[in-house]
Amino acid sequence: MAEAAADKRDMRSPDALTIARLVASRQMSAREATADALARIETLDAGLFAFCTLAPSEALADADAIDARLARGERVGPLAGVPVAVKDLISTRGIRTTFGSPLYADHVPKEDDVAVERLRRAGAIIIGKTNTSEFGYGAVGHNPLFKTTRNPWNRARTPGGSSAGSAAAIASGMLPLALGSDGGGSVRIPAALSGIFGVKPSWGRIPVYPGCRDERMPGASGWESLEHIGPMTRTVADAALALSVLCGPSPKDRHSAPLEPIDWRNLSSAPLKGLRVAFTPDCGFAAVEPEVAAVAEDLARVFAADLGCRLESAAPQTGDTQPVFEALVALDTDRKGLSAAALKQGYAFRGQLSRLLNREWTAVDFTGAILERKRIANAMSRFMETYDFLLTPTVSVAAFGLDMEGPDRIAGRDAASSAWTPFSALANLTGQPAASVPAGFTRDGRPVGLQIVGRHLDDIGVMRAAAALEAARPWRDIWPGDVVPRVDEPR
Repeated sequence: MAEAAADKRDMRSPDALTIARLVASRQMSAREATADALARIETLDAGLFAFCTLAPSEALADADAIDARLARGERVGPLAGVPVAVKDLISTRGIRTTFGSPLYADHVPKEDDVAVERLRRAGAIIIGKTNTSEFGYGAVGHNPLFKTTRNPWNRARTPGGSSAGSAAAIASGMLPLALGSDGGGSVRIPAALSGIFGVKPSWGRIPVYPGCRDERMPGASGWESLEHIGPMTRTVADAALALSVLCGPSPKDRHSAPLEPIDWRNLSSAPLKGLRVAFTPDCGFAAVEPEVAAVAEDLARVFAADLGCRLESAAPQTGDTQPVFEALVALDTDRKGLSAAALKQGYAFRGQLSRLLNREWTAVDFTGAILERKRIANAMSRFMETYDFLLTPTVSVAAFGLDMEGPDRIAGRDAASSAWTPFSALANLTGQPAASVPAGFTRDGRPVGLQIVGRHLDDIGVMRAAAALEAARPWRDIWPGDVVPRVDEPR
């Protein structure tokens, strides 16, 4: 059994930094790195359903082009030869992009998303597309088009979403880097439930274009004022490498932030000693499973015990952000276009998307949401004048069963289907940087995440805090199957 486990471990992907170094030094060819990733996917994705579309021919051709450039002595980008997966909400030129919906089952974009274009320019190899909930409406891994994505730690449970496939691909070791998108936690939520690292940079740090839209259905699901794109990895250093090529303004996104001279690769240059850090298990309103709160708090205490920070119990006075978040999602969605397209094809939406489309929203609803968003942003701004970071559990629960929108009870209380993600939308409403780091496990071996929210535009601060936690409590070598469920001692 031990030998079999070792063989499986040997299949898992090296980190992105290692692959890039080996390819650049020609100790490994880009084709070898790509072929290895495709072989791992063939084996490890059986029964996980992380990928919905693979592009092996295109990937190998791109790898051969990288090898040819190296043979000619040309310089290559910092991600040359690194296999990358892309969430199926993010457009990829020439590779099917369905947005998880039967309405787009055969859609092949004519252009890359800006983030994908930058990955290609940096030499990354786009392996294929990872599964998502339909148009990203739902923090889970099922849609009407493909088989439900499963959690590598327990295949009877969800990996979270909507960047479900990206999380499962990284957690299982298929490849080192995947792109997710995050309109209300869709990078951080599956990172937490799947035991990996995921970061949502500041709003505008990575341009978003074209989003879930094409010439047939412009603006179908733009979420323009909420959407972020972020890397999902096993290590903070790999995410930093990705950010070094993904960030910067683009004329295609009028909200994109100016380029700053951030040294993404130097995460240990500034000590955290003396920084003020706030931890809250519930933000004053949320139902949270006690075990999840305890695991998150245990890692939060590392800031004081190991990193020299001042850790305090405090929460911003924002209240529950879910109502304003849902209203803004509706405002940013072409509800009429989606409904008309579905009606034309005789298709009925379901779940959260159905509820959003069928509700009668008013101008008063939207105006009220915009004003409430301003109040929330002001409350967070005042709070962050005192604290460098806000820490929370990433979500209220650990991974639950498949094909559910959410658990119906949390901490012994009846819960709405969206109640298990009370902390993530806050950073989307304010645009602040936020990351989820692996915090530990429940007694039955399910991963728990700790969310780190930073000050406005302090992305590098969030990354340095995450790197410091990783150094203090390493997680990169803990894989699905390594954690043995704990059994309480008899009393």
